[in-house]
Order: sequence, then structure tokens, then C-alpha cells
Amino acid sequence: MSFLNELNLDIEKLEKLLEIGTYADLRVITGESNNIVQKDGIIEEISSGMASGVIIRVLEKNGWGFATSNNISINNIGELINKAYKMAKISNQHTDKEVTLKEVPIIQDKVKSGIKIHPEDISIGEKKEYLKSAHENMSGEKIVSTSVSYGDGEGHSLLLTSEGTRIENESIKTLIRMTAIAKDGNLQFAFDRVGGNGFEAVCDANIEGMARRTKERALRLLRAEACPKGNFNVILDPELAGVFIHEAVGHAAEADLILQNDSVFINQLENSVGSEFVTVIDDATIPNSFGQYKYDHEGVSGKKTVLIENGILKSYVHSRETAGRLNMETTGNSRSEGLSKPIVRMSNTYVKPGSWTFEELLEDTNSGIFLKGSRGGQVDTGKGLFQFNAVEAFLIENGQLTRPLRDAGLSGEILDILHHVDAVSDEFELSVGYCGKGGQSVPVGDGGGSIRTKTTLS
Repeated sequence: MSFLNELNLDIEKLEKLLEIGTYADLRVITGESNNIVQKDGIIEEISSGMASGVIIRVLEKNGWGFATSNNISINNIGELINKAYKMAKISNQHTDKEVTLKEVPIIQDKVKSGIKIHPEDISIGEKKEYLKSAHENMSGEKIVSTSVSYGDGEGHSLLLTSEGTRIENESIKTLIRMTAIAKDGNLQFAFDRVGGNGFEAVCDANIEGMARRTKERALRLLRAEACPKGNFNVILDPELAGVFIHEAVGHAAEADLILQNDSVFINQLENSVGSEFVTVIDDATIPNSFGQYKYDHEGVSGKKTVLIENGILKSYVHSRETAGRLNMETTGNSRSEGLSKPIVRMSNTYVKPGSWTFEELLEDTNSGIFLKGSRGGQVDTGKGLFQFNAVEAFLIENGQLTRPLRDAGLSGEILDILHHVDAVSDEFELSVGYCGKGGQSVPVGDGGGSIRTKTTLS
């Protein structure tokens, strides 16, 4: 039985109710999540939760109105639509912006997740075994603590628009995170994660190998030297390169930030923003990726969008409104978490791999620093400034990795580091994670190849 049958909703009546204002849409969502948390080999939490609700959007000329509720009854939805319409009329009287929604094809579709193994078909006992194995392989001398968490979520949604779009969607995500803390005079930690859509993401991963590498990284950081500071040739591994591309480039290419005058890419379309080796892509269509989806939350097909091509800024990522206001093509990047309103978000954002193998890239680098992994950072998209922290680093001497380093941070100007990229490896790796913006968190992927550039380490 489909989730719509369980909700017993009269779709035709809902579509009739949406015949109001300039434009209107509604999303009915239901979701279930399951989590297991293990600390030092002991299960601390096994939990599950369910949520459901409806979000209404109504546009009246240039004003938006929104309404949400956890009550999905047809009568309540009708009241919410009227409430949102009243808000839209008031908003229209107090706005000076002109709202134009880019025209898009009318879609009627039912989307299945396409997973191979449903997480609900795997017992809690079997899931716990994966966590146990991770703990055992991270444990050892100087490892003072481990933590492993497992989570899966299944969501169903119905999107109806006043234009006639009707999309039923099923989405399933699975994720395992692990952390090892090492101590020997000082305290260091390392972490890793793996995720995807179905439970096959866990089955296909080498959890034992991931755990051992996590332990080895934590132990290596104990004996690592402090990273030198100053200007260096650097190689960023696919994870750190992906985080930089996502945070510093992808967010700056979000069209809502362009309209808010909060991006270094304002008025830069068709201009050079990086070297010829820099091609950046946002792609919601990559199979089995964490940021994959067929349609965004406005019913626009997810697609592959080239943001930067050979150093030239080609596009932004858009919602229907930003595409309409800037008179550009839609990209299918309007997404939301739960009952929040859709905003411009990335999907899978990466730097296109180049022609160098990593070994060739390393051998060609006489001296510098190899930076691996990301511990987060911050970006000012308006000023075009960034600061990131690597998990670990290695000194490069005569084309070889020598001494391990720690406490490596890189900072500088977004455009400067992009213009200094002189090589990209042929690797292609996508990390899994969640991106936060506007109080919302959505699943994304980022990565690509390793990149060589120049920047300041601080």
C-alpha cells in the first residue's frame, strides 16, 4: 500500500484547493528514522522516530505566503491554503521585489528509491555487528575511546502544484560514522563515514578497513609535527578539495546569495574566476550518490550543471524564482528539510578530474604540503574569503611524502586559490554528508580529484 493510500487523501480535491493566487503548491511528507549509537563498544542508544506534515506555499503577484502543520487532514489542508493565501496578499503589499517563476514542464511521476537492500530488512542485531566490528578494529594501544553511530531514514512525499505537477517520491538514506580518540601526552582524534541510499552502501564498504585506517590516522597524529605556516604549494586530497569547492565555490554560486549581493561571483558570468584547470560541476543525477535526486522540491528535474568551465563562470544553481528573476535556466536546486520552505541548495558538487594520476602529481611537486580530510572551516561568500582546517597533512620533499603534520589550516581568497590551481588528478571520490543553510540540513556529496594550488597555511 502506498503512503498516499494510508493517508486517505483526495488528490483531486487537493488540486482543486490549490487553484488560488498566482501560484500555489503543497508538499505532504512522512518520514521514519532509526539510529544506533555505540560508545567504547557499548550500545548507548537504539531509537526510532516518525514525522509527518504538510507545507503550503502560495504566491500572490509578488508576495509569498507559507503555512505548515502536522495535521494532514483534508479540512486542515484547506484552511492552511487559505491562511497562506492571506499571508501572500499581505506580503505582496509590503514587498518591492518582482517575483517571476521560471516556466518548467508539468511533471506527473512516481519515484522509487531504486535501492537494492532496504534497511528495514536488516535486523538490529546485524546492524550492531557492523558497529561492533568497527569498534574492535579501532581499538588498541593508545586508543582511549571509540564511537560509532548508524542511522537510516525513509521519507515519502507528495508534491502538487497549481500548474498540474504531481510527484510521489520515495527517498532512503543510510549512514555510518566512526571516531577514534588517541592519547599519548596529547589528545588526537580521527573520523570517517560511509553512506548512500540503501543498506548496500554499508555492505559494499569495508567497515573493518575503514576502522583500521581511522585508528592509524589518530595514532599518526599523535607523533605528527605542527604544520609550518606561510605560503606553500599544496595538494588537497579529494575530500578537502570537495569541501573547499562546496563551501567556497558552490555556496558563492547559489543564486539567492547572488540576489542578496552576498557572493564574490556577482556580475562574473562568462568571466575568468579560476585557472583553465578548474571545472566545477553540480550534479543531482549521479547514481547512488548521497546528493542524488530525480526532482527537487519544486518539481524541477535534477540535472548536471556546469558552474565553472575551464576557469570561466558559466552558471549559478537556481530555484524557479531565482532563475526567473535572473532570466536564466532552471537547474533543479530548490530543496528543503522537513516542513521548511525550499531554498537554493547544492546536490553533488565536485571539481572535474584532470589527466594526472596522483602519483604523477606528487612526483611533479618538488616541495610543498599534502593536505588530507576536512575538519570544517568558514567562508565569507560576499568578501570571497575562506578558512579551512585539514585533518592531517604530510610534508612533500623531492616529490615524496615524508613527515606527518597536524594542525594544518589554509586560508585566503577564493578567487586567488582558484587561479593558482595548476593540476587536478584523475581521481573521482565523493564524500557523504549534510549541508546546513538557513537552519536546514540536506544530504549532499562533494569531492572530485586532488588539486594542486598555492595558498597560505595558518
